Amino acid sequence: MGLPLLLGLLLARAGGLVLSLEQPHNCITAENLCMTDPSCNATYLTFQQCSQSLAKSSYEAKDKCLEAKTFIRNSYFQECKCPRRTRKKEERCLRIYWTIHPTLPQADFHLEVSPYEAAASEESSKTKYNKLATQASGSRVFGDSTNICLEAANVCQLDHKCVRLRTHYAQICSAEYPCDQRKCHRGLRHFFERVSMEITKPLLFCPCQDDVCGKRRWNTIVPECSFQSNSKPNCLLLLDSCLKDHICKSRLVDFQEQCKSLDTSSDGCFRRNNHAACLEAYMGMIGTPMTPNYINNSTADVTLWCSCENSGNQKEDCDQILESFADNRCLKSAIQSQMGLNQVNTDIEDQSQFTPSLNIQGDGTSTVFTSQMYQGSEEKKFPVLKDNQSDLTGSSRDCRSSLILTSTLLLLLLGPP
Repeated sequence: MGLPLLLGLLLARAGGLVLSLEQPHNCITAENLCMTDPSCNATYLTFQQCSQSLAKSSYEAKDKCLEAKTFIRNSYFQECKCPRRTRKKEERCLRIYWTIHPTLPQADFHLEVSPYEAAASEESSKTKYNKLATQASGSRVFGDSTNICLEAANVCQLDHKCVRLRTHYAQICSAEYPCDQRKCHRGLRHFFERVSMEITKPLLFCPCQDDVCGKRRWNTIVPECSFQSNSKPNCLLLLDSCLKDHICKSRLVDFQEQCKSLDTSSDGCFRRNNHAACLEAYMGMIGTPMTPNYINNSTADVTLWCSCENSGNQKEDCDQILESFADNRCLKSAIQSQMGLNQVNTDIEDQSQFTPSLNIQGDGTSTVFTSQMYQGSEEKKFPVLKDNQSDLTGSSRDCRSSLILTSTLLLLLLGPP
């Protein structure tokens, strides 16, 4: 049993107190703590039943709902957030978060703060990617003429999880069959959630210098099914469908927060040097009703598949939605920075370039994948770095401190009044 949960149980039994000494960071943990506290549990059930119609039915009901809202927001749920891309638990956690923080878009189209925990601020190590790139190239150095987009496709083919999940979404999103966009989007989300970003980022943001390469990169999101339709829907309708889905709404808020632009910033971002977090948030939008993609094969500009025609007096609001992707300086800067990672600064990154192997599938110009799955063994786990041993020592000290704190609480709570 974790320390926050144990402390919550002790304090709840001691006097029905709502606040624990350490606020839980996960909304699922917060809900579990609340359920063990009779006072919090009863108020939480009341809060969940407080719809707008009930709140407006009488002053008494309205006051009751406001009281429950204040109580819950200052209880275990006060600081709770949701982990990023946690598959099955993500939707449950987000449901709890939006129950506590119901919101509608403001006049400027922006929502409240992101429900997700803080994003990684630095690029992750590319050890695995470099190892697979070396394997794909046959260890033949060929300088700057390496086709990085083809290399990224070949690396995916050598990673069991990447090729399996990519083949899966390519099959269910194929234009040769009736398109079920919801299934296609789900397959795309699973791909970008479960495959390491050190593999998916080069696949999605590789720099292209010709139309064939651009079309291969564009088709990573299978535009015929997931991105395009017979006619462009209105962007306001696209936003409305997104706000009805907890995952899409959450990732949109995260995108707005991480990729917020600022004209006076050198890189166009409100948060300077936030490119990695911005790209992660952008990739989170892929596989939602607001799935973005490149505008064409020859540029790095992205957009939503929607239009602001016939928006009436909401034309300005509609334009904001479309421009948040198509004219976002921070996002453009982050994409350009990512695309240049493997091309420049060779003095800083002393990294060999390799020519891609010609006998590996994945360099086609459409989303047609080989039906034969890569049958290699599961990837081997890399050993833990030696530096982690010192972390273990620190963890032991933290554990002893936690036990001392728990024992002290037990003596105080169970001792004589």
